[in-house]
Formats: sequence, structure tokens, C-alpha cells
Amino acid sequence: MPRILLVDNGSLRPQAVLNLRRLASALAAATGEPVEAASLLHSHKIPAEQLEGEPAATLGPLAERLAAEGVTELVIVPFFFGPSQALTRYLPERLAQVQERYPNLGIKVTAPLVDTLTGLDLRLARLLADNVREVMARRKMSERQPPTVVLVDHGSPVPEVAAVRNYVAGQLGVLLADEVGCVTYASMERRDGDAYRFNEPLLADLLASKVLAGREVILAMLFLSPGRHAGEGGDIAEICEQAMAASPGLRVATTRLVGEHAGILEILASRVAQGRSGDALLVEMPAMGRICRSR
Repeated sequence: MPRILLVDNGSLRPQAVLNLRRLASALAAATGEPVEAASLLHSHKIPAEQLEGEPAATLGPLAERLAAEGVTELVIVPFFFGPSQALTRYLPERLAQVQERYPNLGIKVTAPLVDTLTGLDLRLARLLADNVREVMARRKMSERQPPTVVLVDHGSPVPEVAAVRNYVAGQLGVLLADEVGCVTYASMERRDGDAYRFNEPLLADLLASKVLAGREVILAMLFLSPGRHAGEGGDIAEICEQAMAASPGLRVATTRLVGEHAGILEILASRVAQGRSGDALLVEMPAMGRICRSR
């Protein structure tokens, strides 16, 4: 039987690790199969006492331990929105090192949460729409001036990841067409240089624009777990506070995070099923092979 790993990028904030563990436990209950939580990087630096006494697992050492115990197949479910370089480059390179020591180990990496290659899937957009409606229900929104919704993510050096954000923003705009003024998108930050202009607009610049002056804005948070960017007192909160201080009348509210919505489990469970069947994989590394196939 393959071992299933729910894998995120990693964080230095304990809340992110605890959320990943919570989801791994819920996914195990939903699928009837054990699921272990692991990060690609960073999380092993968090003191165990901040993680209920259990150190965070990182993927490389965990894969080596499981292979040493006799596991011959891993199904890795990425807790990522799109095909970041962490998934398409770092992960295969790190796991190839594990396979050099354990050549009988086969590895399947499923598609991330958004897969634009396998047909229309509105589940993530519906989840985001739920989060926006939740904010609208608890705040007194002007009927004459419906809120502007901004789907905001971290920003990425990979155009394909930014394209996923824009793709989901289009879906969200359709779902909320009769309820909000408009739906657009922004990045929290970007690398310098023209090569990374696909991340524009930046959230700070968008909130400072004249078109949003005096408006109600809801940030649909395209973040998975609380951390230094999307957590309490994080970078997004600081950007919003500065924008409202500079533009009296601007009101900005944020939704909860994607990983905090129960609907994320349906998407993750479908990825587990795809991993078991070998359908729509992002990366496949067969046992006894030296070639990584990546779509």
C-alpha cells in the first residue's frame, strides 16, 4: 500500500505546521487511509515545544525513513495552488537523491489544487466565493456601491503560477457577478525587473489607486495557512492598514484563508484518488528508474 504525504512549502510559523497536520488528519479520516504531513523546507527549524512537542517533518528525511522501513511507493499530494518551481524542480531533485539510496521506491506527485489541464473545476473558486460572502454577511456593505473583490496571492517568479491566480479570479468573477462590483487580482510582492511584471498589480499599488478611493474592498485570500504573510499581524494586514491610513474612506476586509475552509478536503481527497490511480500526475518517478517524467 502506498504511503500518502500531504506536502506544503514550509514555514517558520508554527500555525502553518499545525494547520497542515490538522488537514492531514482530516484527509485521513475522509479517505480512510493514513496521511502524513510534511514540508519541503523551513519547518524543521521550529522548536518542537511550539508544535505540541512533535518536531515538524520535512519531505526528504521523511521519505528516506519510510523507504528504510520498506515503503515502496509514495503518493505526494501538494498543498500548493499551482506548479511552482518547488514542485517541478526542487521536489524531484530532492527525491531523486532518496531514490539513489532506495531504488525500489516509486514516487507519484499529484496535481496541485488547481489543475487547468484536466477540464473545468470550480471547487476552489466556489470555496473562495463562500469566503467572500461570509465577509459580506458580517459587514454592512453599501447597496449602492457593491464591494470590489481582490483575489490576492503572494506573487511568484513563475508565470504559470500567476496564471493560475488569474484563472481562478476569472472563475470567481463569474460566481460573484451579481453580488459584487467587480473581481480583480493582485500580488502581495514581486521580484524586481521587467521579467516579473506578470505579477502586477501589486496589492499596495492597487489599494492606493484612485479608482478604489472611498470604496469597500474585500481581499479574497489565496493563501493556504497562516504565516508571516497572511497570518495575524502579517504582511497583508500591514499593507491594508497603511492603505486605509493613506486613503480615508477606503475600507478593506480580508477573508479567511483557503486552507481554513472545510471544502478544501474535497479537492485534496480527489488528488489522493488520482495519485492512487496514476491519473493526471504532475510528476512520476518510477521505481528503479533514473528519469523523472514531468508534464
